[in-house]
Amino acid sequence: MLKVIGAKSIDDLFLDIKSRHQPKSFNIPSGLSEFEVLERVRGIASKNDARLVSFLGAGFYDHYVPEAVTALTSRAEFYTAYTPYQPESSQGILQALYEYQSMIATLTNMDVVNASLYDGGTALYEAMMMAIRINRRKKIVMDGGVSPIYRKIIRSYTSNLDIEFKETPIVHGRADREAIKNILDDKTSAIILQNPNFFGSIDDHTDIIKQAHKLGILVIESVYPISLGILKTPGEMDADIVTGEGQSLGLSLNFGGPYLGFMATKEKYIRKMPGRIVGQTEDKNGRRCFVNTLQAREQHIRREKATSNICTNVALCAIQAAIFMSLLGKQGLKDLAQLNLDKAEFARKTLEKIEGVEVKRSSPTFNEFTICLPKKAKDVVEKMVQKGFAAGFPLSRYYPEMENYLLVAVTEKRTKDEIVLFANNLEGALCS
Repeated sequence: MLKVIGAKSIDDLFLDIKSRHQPKSFNIPSGLSEFEVLERVRGIASKNDARLVSFLGAGFYDHYVPEAVTALTSRAEFYTAYTPYQPESSQGILQALYEYQSMIATLTNMDVVNASLYDGGTALYEAMMMAIRINRRKKIVMDGGVSPIYRKIIRSYTSNLDIEFKETPIVHGRADREAIKNILDDKTSAIILQNPNFFGSIDDHTDIIKQAHKLGILVIESVYPISLGILKTPGEMDADIVTGEGQSLGLSLNFGGPYLGFMATKEKYIRKMPGRIVGQTEDKNGRRCFVNTLQAREQHIRREKATSNICTNVALCAIQAAIFMSLLGKQGLKDLAQLNLDKAEFARKTLEKIEGVEVKRSSPTFNEFTICLPKKAKDVVEKMVQKGFAAGFPLSRYYPEMENYLLVAVTEKRTKDEIVLFANNLEGALCS
């Protein structure tokens, strides 16, 4: 084989790869039987099962996924279905996506929803680019409460684009109204907000949105979908584009994916929306049916006219979210949101009894809140792992000046006994 391709040795195949990145050896072990392979893989996989009680959030949450969700999405009609280019043979998946769009529209109180994007961060980037296409301005304002993960994604995607970014701070856990007022102008395309924000604080952005609209500025709101069971919706605030991470809607954490990005907007902006939109119509016999109504991607129209260069979506994850929402129903989602809120409040009251722990209460929160510890949060988290807890997210990872701050999340899965045990172990970790 080397002779045919003109290489003198195996090493010649890797000359373009730096030596430190080259394979150390090609001494591949001998083959194993099926049984031996399964045992080997199970042994390796078991190392991932730390059995930690999770109080970790920061945008991705340990919610319960009903068994029915997994069972239904495991059906071959769903998990083997590809892009429904032929609607006559894809009515099942098209209807499922149509129902998903309808549910997200109801949840966010917005007019139209697309049939999903990759994740919450890329959905926020797509929303920003959509705003630029709408008003053709190049200045973007990002509130300091927007997830630093999302802000990094946006800056990475736009590093070669002529876009001006401005960021505003937060005050007492919320958006700084005065700073926003001073920075918005007629050159601003959009302001990006998040509710609840990265620190867990709830904020009603209605006043900011009114101010932005007076200057022709679009408002993009990133939301946590479970919270919308009880919080004021972005539609009620009059937001223009709404995005979010759909992982909490029936998707397991899965070591980081695949996840689900959802996007909703006002009907007047529908033709600027990326991705595809499934619509309902009638066939020639008057029967209800479903089709891809809009799909302004580069493979369907002239490249420069495309709203996005994303060539696929996460339809299976979207269907999984639709199944989850249909199982809960309207009241179930409200109950779930209330349960998250109540358990988080119990955790806050329990943790603030610990000497040296300061629970930040400058603004209301949903199921995630910030605490200040007398020690470095990163060191405390490492100790808590040894005690069987994923204690939270050390904020120093993105905010070096906040090395003693810990972001703690509580979902419906956390029991009262787990919360009390978590507090007791945290107190012990702080004393050791």
